[in-house]
Amino acid sequence: MPDSQPQQQPSEGAPADTTALVLCGARLTDGRTVDVRLGSGRIEAVGTAGSLAAHGTRVDLAGYLLLPAPAEPHAHSDTALTALTPDGPGSYSPEDVQRRATEATLLQLGHGATALRSHVRIGDAQELGRMEAVLQARRSLRGLADLTAVAVPRLLTGLAGADGLAMLRDAVKMGAGVVGGCPDLDPDPAGYAEAVLGIAAEHGCPVDLHTDGDDPVRLARLAAMAGGLRPGVALGPCAGLARLPAETAARAADQLAAAGVTVVCLPQGGCGGVERADADRRSGADRRGTEPPGAESWGPGLPGAERGVAPVQLLRAAGVRIAAGSGALRDVSNPVGRGDPLEAAYLLASQGGMRAADAYDAVSGAARAVMGRPEVRVEAGFPAELLAVRGERIEGVLSLAYSRIVIHRGRVVARTSAVREYCDSAAAVALELPRQGRSVLGNPGP
Repeated sequence: MPDSQPQQQPSEGAPADTTALVLCGARLTDGRTVDVRLGSGRIEAVGTAGSLAAHGTRVDLAGYLLLPAPAEPHAHSDTALTALTPDGPGSYSPEDVQRRATEATLLQLGHGATALRSHVRIGDAQELGRMEAVLQARRSLRGLADLTAVAVPRLLTGLAGADGLAMLRDAVKMGAGVVGGCPDLDPDPAGYAEAVLGIAAEHGCPVDLHTDGDDPVRLARLAAMAGGLRPGVALGPCAGLARLPAETAARAADQLAAAGVTVVCLPQGGCGGVERADADRRSGADRRGTEPPGAESWGPGLPGAERGVAPVQLLRAAGVRIAAGSGALRDVSNPVGRGDPLEAAYLLASQGGMRAADAYDAVSGAARAVMGRPEVRVEAGFPAELLAVRGERIEGVLSLAYSRIVIHRGRVVARTSAVREYCDSAAAVALELPRQGRSVLGNPGP
């Protein structure tokens, strides 16, 4: 069942825009300059520049690279934007959670993510309050972005886990589209994972679990239990794999590949739940019920260990599908988290050793696949989920991705315009220094 299923039902879904829209003069990654006509939420035609007529709106994309839109496979909307609240720790009242979840989703939409999967804690003092707030935010954002909630219970085993199991079932009935959680936080991680997988099979839901991945025995059990489960299992951020000996990590990667598990890495840094579980396991502390501390670092290992990132090259070599998410968005785990998928792709390319095109696919095609979303290509017949970024090549886009136009269900839903100007000097004129967008003085930029 794809993340989008709740939105696709007639009572829930927003209709696709039926007005024709032509994107004129866009550059594609293969170097062609084309016009693209959109209608009824899909790409109707792709032709050479100037070849497509339209009775609707035309959008000039000269100087822009047109790409499949990113998707965000690992957000935390309920804790987003809580790091810098002036009155101390952020409120978790339903009204405040809904407001922050809406704002966070719009921020990430502005970056280009037209579909988002948000992990939402259930239980503790708020019980299902956070879930209801995020689901309400999802409803209010129809037509702008597709937001899916992942139910994340605290405990699922022993006497304390009985309430968690009941609440997890209730969350799915409320509208949570994915079953998740963090087995590392439960006294019985294998029992926790078994409970999650059982409820997911019962309701036909995808599974998306938090794990640091630094325990190869536990990871092997997870892979064995997940193997063959449909519609699929994702694990992340798995940064602990980078701290294991290379041979042990390679064996774990082979097991994940054989099970068909997707790893969702977080190049911009981890998220609170896994970091807390990892720190508690190493210190022997029991911090259940407290808010997560800042990010932890546990010394050298495979590439990525010093940054707390999964070893993407090793995983890809083993055949594991890699998607990339943003994780924390300005919460206590990462007070400067930006939630920008293009930054995640940039980090995979600049520090993770991936080619720029593969890095972008990790935040677009692979991210959409793990979320059960249909594939997007800039070809006739595919969904009109697109991102136009000022630039000529994917490498330049990941380096200087300032001006962006976001298209969801065939209509422009967000636009960010950046203007670069230099002081009036002979050097600037002689060198024809670049600007983006249009001058604030009214002179057109290149």
